[in-house]
Formats: sequence, structure tokens, C-alpha cells
Amino acid sequence: MAKKKLPKTNAIRLIEQKKIPYKEYTYEWSEHHVSASDVASQMDGKANRIFKTLVAVGNKTGPIVAVIPGEDEVDLKKLAQVSGNKKVEMLHLKDLEETTGYIRGGCSPVGMKKLFPTYIDQQAKERAVIIVSAGRRGLQMELEAEALATVVRGKFVDIVSS
Repeated sequence: MAKKKLPKTNAIRLIEQKKIPYKEYTYEWSEHHVSASDVASQMDGKANRIFKTLVAVGNKTGPIVAVIPGEDEVDLKKLAQVSGNKKVEMLHLKDLEETTGYIRGGCSPVGMKKLFPTYIDQQAKERAVIIVSAGRRGLQMELEAEALATVVRGKFVDIVSS
């Protein structure tokens, strides 16, 4: 029996509209296995290229997006400083879908409801290509870090805990 083709996500549509080369990866998503290493174990061990998308709220800017290596932690003080905020806290999970249009485990930095200020950890530049969520649980896309930054108007900064 043929697999049913799923509709394209906003993230993939946007990447295709900009004619940016990308590669799709699918994997079995589970509520109990959401870490980058869990995902990488299903994607031929690409853990060092997997970046997660986090959404925070700054006291001056409102929602901001952080794209960091999957196994790292965001440093909220660094994020506040680079984003021009005095204080930054993580967006409550219950507000994620309403704010971004995405749900936990499928939040892509590309194709959110609005283009929020986006900060990509500088380690992405060192890797050249990175893997981020493509906007659906179980779907990732690999693309050049510079291309991602162009699409989301992102800045490369140091935002992970040392």
C-alpha cells in the first residue's frame, strides 16, 4: 500500500518559494523521545547538526526565537542582552501554538505566524548545514545555516550556556 503524502508545512513552502536547497528527514515522533540525540538516532547519527527552536518572551520586544544546538541549553541572560531586553523568559508551552502556529516538537524557526526577532547560535556557522524542524512532529529539514538566517532575518550570536 502506498504511503499517504502529507501536505507541505509552512516552513517547507517558504523555503521552496525562496528556492533554497534543502533535504527532508522524517522520523517516528514520540512524546517520550524528544531530545536531539533521540531524533538523531533515527537520522543516521546527525546529532551535531540538529538545532532546536525555542521561543522566549522579552520584556521589551515580546516573542523572540532562539535556534540552538539540540543538546545545549539557552542562556537567557545572553539572549536578553543580544535582543535588547533586560529580562527574557521562556514562552509558556500553552501559548506556543497561538503565538507561532506550531506545537511542541514541531516548532520551526521558518514560517511562524509572524517574523519574530531570531537569534541563531554562532555554532551554526561552523557547521555550514544544520537541521531544524520543518514544522511538523517527525519532520526535519537540512539547509545551509546562512540560508536559514536570510529567510528568518536571523543573527548569529553566542546564546548557549557555557
